Amino acid sequence: MTHVYRLALAVVLLGLWFAGSRTGVLPPLFFGRPEAIAAQIVEWFRTGEIWPHLAITLTETLLAFASGTIGGVLTGLWLGLSPRTLAVLDPFIKAANAMPRVILAPIFALWFGLGMGSKIALGFTLVFFIVFFNVLQGVREVSPVVLNGARMLGASRRQLLRHVYLPAAMAWVFSSLHVSVGMAFVGAVIAEYLGSAAGVGYLILQAQGVFDVDAVFAGIAVLTACALVLDLVVTLAETRLLVWQPRADVPRDS
Repeated sequence: MTHVYRLALAVVLLGLWFAGSRTGVLPPLFFGRPEAIAAQIVEWFRTGEIWPHLAITLTETLLAFASGTIGGVLTGLWLGLSPRTLAVLDPFIKAANAMPRVILAPIFALWFGLGMGSKIALGFTLVFFIVFFNVLQGVREVSPVVLNGARMLGASRRQLLRHVYLPAAMAWVFSSLHVSVGMAFVGAVIAEYLGSAAGVGYLILQAQGVFDVDAVFAGIAVLTACALVLDLVVTLAETRLLVWQPRADVPRDS
């Protein structure tokens, strides 16, 4: 029943958008027209114009997402299990996290050029800290009772890491990945905006330059669809890997 409600809400919102653009309540110059946006998306895929741009943006996003996740997990585990090192690095980590990382885009462009490297670097910084802080919190939240019980059974440090700390951190990791998916796309697109010759962000920038708001919304719609697909993949992986985790009973929709 939930899916029916979602579909109905989407239809209503699209209907209001269509009616608003037709009546002038929502000026098409600023809000676009749903039918023109859909036509632009179809045209892009029909002619194949969008495929090279989409491939570049997706590659940048996936590499930033993967590298940021791996870096965040490893660093979070390391510092979570090394309180002294964490105490030393804590102010530097907080300072780096407090920095608006979008402003690093021009610096990365100077360091790595206008190719994929600068886009991946920016996406990495956006994903890394989200995953890192969640993993760190997951390690801290490990129950002392479970730890003491494992130690009493003779578990080594490696066994504690594998059977206690990693499972405890995994739930936090997947919680952060749902946010990180969108941030990886944000990093790639913003970097493309600031300097590139290809990518969906580049297409959006070109459309903005000629005041083609329909193409701008079409690019946003394509990126949103890709982000939802990647988020679905994360959800499926979470369901498969965290099958051991007890879940609260939630009343099902009738």
